Amino acid sequence: MIEGARELSAAGLTRRERYVSKQRSEEAVLQARGGVRKLKAANAARQPSLAEAVYLQVKQDIFDFRLLPGDRFSEGQVAARLKVSRTPVREGLQRLQKEGYLKVHFRAGWSVRELDFKQFDDLYDLRIILEVAAVRELCDRDRAERAPLEHLKAAWLVGVEERLADRDQVARLDEDFHTSLVAAAGNPEVLRCHRDVTERIRILRRLDFTEPERIAATYQEHGQILRSVLRRRADQAVMLLCAHIETSKAEARKISLHQLYAARQR
Repeated sequence: MIEGARELSAAGLTRRERYVSKQRSEEAVLQARGGVRKLKAANAARQPSLAEAVYLQVKQDIFDFRLLPGDRFSEGQVAARLKVSRTPVREGLQRLQKEGYLKVHFRAGWSVRELDFKQFDDLYDLRIILEVAAVRELCDRDRAERAPLEHLKAAWLVGVEERLADRDQVARLDEDFHTSLVAAAGNPEVLRCHRDVTERIRILRRLDFTEPERIAATYQEHGQILRSVLRRRADQAVMLLCAHIETSKAEARKISLHQLYAARQR
């Protein structure tokens, strides 16, 4: 009887071992399949990131004048330069097309859109509306609520010898100045709209700083606007702000293809 019990026990152990082994095999298969799924998901996730990289790089090329209005190029050229396949290139370029930066030509590649000055005029007008509303809101607040503007004093209320001369640095400071005014007013929807306008007119605003006198004028005008806001002189701040933006818009009207090529050489 004892011997029989041992045999049954051994048989039962063998069955359990087989069962455990089978379970482990099935788990291994499932894990392997899960790993494949994860790998596929990772590859799928990687593709949009490449498209995003293409989108950002080509847009920056436009803002930095490496690509000028009317310039033509192919997907293959972009793919070779950025060392990616054509699929993310096409996705990135299509996104820029939807945003109005590029045009696609049937069987003839892509090109940078020509400057649309009527559209720029409309965007500048919208910018004035948004910034004037923000400035009036700021001037109605007490000093503590205007604290987010304090960092602007270090950038713009400086002596001539402390001013920046590099156009790219000044362009970034300029955007920060106007965005900070709107952000400090505290309306996130207005800020979102303002940031969209800022990006769409960026190429013209950067051209505004290709001449040294425009950089000097910007320092002076920003300083006057900031002092008026900090002193809660709403009417004066609005008048100065409107004049400042209108001047910038007028300067943009003077832009020629020659100036664009000159900007690319600098």
